[in-house]
Amino acid sequence: MFALIILGRSNIEIAQELHVSLGTVKTHTGRVLGKLAARDRAQFVISAYETGLVRPKPR
Repeated sequence: MFALIILGRSNIEIAQELHVSLGTVKTHTGRVLGKLAARDRAQFVISAYETGLVRPKPR
């Protein structure tokens, strides 16, 4: 799910891709944001890059 959030997928797109309910995606996303103390998805993505969880693709 981390990768899909970072790629900018919506909750509905994540649910369809992972074959889970929209509620499940919302619950997991909310818990991830809470554990990382991120206000929103944008802050989550920034934190993922800053901590090295994600690296930019080389050009």
